[in-house]
Amino acid sequence: MWPAGALALAAAVLVAGPAAATGPAGARRGVAPAPDGLTIPRDARQLIVVASPTADPAAPGYLATLRAYARSGPDAAWRPVFGPWPVETGDGHLRRARREGDGATPIGVFGIGGTLYGNAPDPGGLHEPYHRLVCGDWWDEDPASPRYNMFVHVRCGMTPGFAAGSEALWTETVAYPYFAVVRFNVDPIVRGAGAPGSGIFLHSWVGGATAGCVALERVRLLEVLRWLDPSADPVIAIGTDRDLSGIGTGV
Repeated sequence: MWPAGALALAAAVLVAGPAAATGPAGARRGVAPAPDGLTIPRDARQLIVVASPTADPAAPGYLATLRAYARSGPDAAWRPVFGPWPVETGDGHLRRARREGDGATPIGVFGIGGTLYGNAPDPGGLHEPYHRLVCGDWWDEDPASPRYNMFVHVRCGMTPGFAAGSEALWTETVAYPYFAVVRFNVDPIVRGAGAPGSGIFLHSWVGGATAGCVALERVRLLEVLRWLDPSADPVIAIGTDRDLSGIGTGV
């Protein structure tokens, strides 16, 4: 059973109304969280909401609820499209001041990368370019690397200098049959000691806490990925019910 607080969030949403490359086809503009709350940009017409009653990883743990909404324009009301669906978040659950390696899912409002990825064949029906992963496809998660928080391809069989702590994407067949990039720590990318983190994705259910990503069942993930339309400037809002209580206002 999923928290009743998330139902209130849905009602609140409905009533209220260029950066570093992320892959072969580049990326769209990112959206940073407002310091005193979360604000949906006016041009966004697709909205994914990931909400939990608490940010505490101990209660209720790493589980949250996903809903998706659409609107016809900046002054139109949001209408429900998907959900409520259970999702997995990081083993550090939710955190606004995230750091590389802490396992938390970042709180905020973020854009969605302009390329979809996966180890499975192109599923068809996508509005975004799709890159099927091959040997040598990495996500650089070394804060000292100049390509930190980017998709990087190297020669198959080569071990790049950033490999320690980074993700060999083509080997992650359970989590990454398909995924979208959450544009966290972009515009600009913050590197070095204390970096906010990297490689935050919307990917397939893994049966436990993630390392900071949001994961949902594969069939539902595909529904969301086929729905995403770059012309609608989609964003994802992540936070507690309290963080998201005023979502859709002030845009």
